[in-house]
Order: sequence, then C-alpha cells, then structure tokens
Amino acid sequence: MILYRFLSAEDTSAFCHKVTEALNKGWSLHGSPTQTWDHDAGVMRCGQAVTKEAPGTYTADTKLGEH
Repeated sequence: MILYRFLSAEDTSAFCHKVTEALNKGWSLHGSPTQTWDHDAGVMRCGQAVTKEAPGTYTADTKLGEH
C-alpha cells in the first residue's frame, strides 16, 4: 500500500524537524512544500506532503504515525 500524510506546523525549526523525522522513518517528499500566512494566529504556516510504501492493505483504521 502507499500511505500519504500532510505535515503542517508554524514556520519554525519544529516544522523542519517534523519533516526530517518523517524522512528518516522512510517517508518521501511528495510535491513542493507550501507556506501561507495564518492571519488569525499572526504566523506563517508550512506544509509538506509525504508518501511511503508499506506492506499490508490500507483501511481507514490504518495508523499513519505508526509507519
């Protein structure tokens, strides 16, 4: 199965660490990163899609964070 996750957070080093952790767990970048201004919170937010091939069959109960 192919798993998909969209990682997002404020534009801080914590976001980079989140993406780096996913890469080190075998996830691959999918597409370009995105960035947008969160007017209500007054901060920039970043996002990055990642995918990963994993054994098994996908169901809605699949825990993406466990892969």
